[in-house]
Amino acid sequence: MQKICVIFGGMSTENEVSVISANSILENLDREKYEVFPIYIDKDGTWYEYEEKNVIHKYKIENIIEYLENMDIVFPVLHGLYGEDGTIQGLFELLKKPYVGCGVLASSIGMDKVYTKVIFEKAGLKQVKYEYIRKYKDNWIYVDNKFNEEILNLDEVTEKIIKKLKFPMFIKPSNSGSSVGIRKAKNKNELKLAINYASRYDRKIIIEEGIEGREVECAVLGNEDVKASEVGEIISAEEFYSYDAKYNNTYSKTIVPAEIPVKLSNKIKKQAIKAFKAIDGKGLSRVDFFIEKDTDEIYINEINTLPGFTSISMYPKLFEASGIGYKELLDKLIKLSERD
Repeated sequence: MQKICVIFGGMSTENEVSVISANSILENLDREKYEVFPIYIDKDGTWYEYEEKNVIHKYKIENIIEYLENMDIVFPVLHGLYGEDGTIQGLFELLKKPYVGCGVLASSIGMDKVYTKVIFEKAGLKQVKYEYIRKYKDNWIYVDNKFNEEILNLDEVTEKIIKKLKFPMFIKPSNSGSSVGIRKAKNKNELKLAINYASRYDRKIIIEEGIEGREVECAVLGNEDVKASEVGEIISAEEFYSYDAKYNNTYSKTIVPAEIPVKLSNKIKKQAIKAFKAIDGKGLSRVDFFIEKDTDEIYINEINTLPGFTSISMYPKLFEASGIGYKELLDKLIKLSERD
């Protein structure tokens, strides 16, 4: 019987979502195949072992390296910084432990929206227009598409962005997930407020030109032989699919499979696999797209290398619609951790 260590929680803003994802995974792992060891990392970075079948009792792990060395496979269910960005994957690599999901490079690229965009551009995947800035003391560094830099104050940088992009704009921390720190701006004042708000979560900020269209997602599974799921559509109850719209607003819904032409669906599936391979993905990812209204042009939005596994999460739902149930999906991901 394989010893599987399921690690969840973490120091990111997505700690709570991670716990919900892990609970779903722990409930669905086949206990006849795996001996399961749940590990919780709190927001301060302390690791705890949960007593199996009695998650109320937890015990601090004094020697994390020794504990992990006794495991056969690690299943990280850590969303966001320090769990999805390549840092913990590097630890598993040093310990030579097989682990579920993307490696160090793909995880770090997928987490950082700036560098994801650079790779997608190289891969020829269509994206919305965007600008990139960094917080620098009381000013901002504007970085152009050739990575030339210019130090500007907030008024100057917003003026520069307005000359390049049209409203509405979406302002995002470069390293964040579950739509944490994102705001929509319809004018200069809202843009300035949104930039300051995003900088609370990351010094690197992406500003994207808004697009009128539908938001769709496609899940991928595999290492070299990659399978794409059915395409699903997000119907947000708010102006955009914010953290609150995802997890707290019951009027947000998903349609799986999306009601789009087969030709368009197949095109999205091919682009999802291409995006996954472009960042050197392994195991799993969920790739998000926009379909522009009137033109049906496809724009890639982002890739999530460790997508949610909650009961309402799109990744398992998309594969369920593709004929792979939750338990089977977990088995496949664990098998893929051995790398082919």
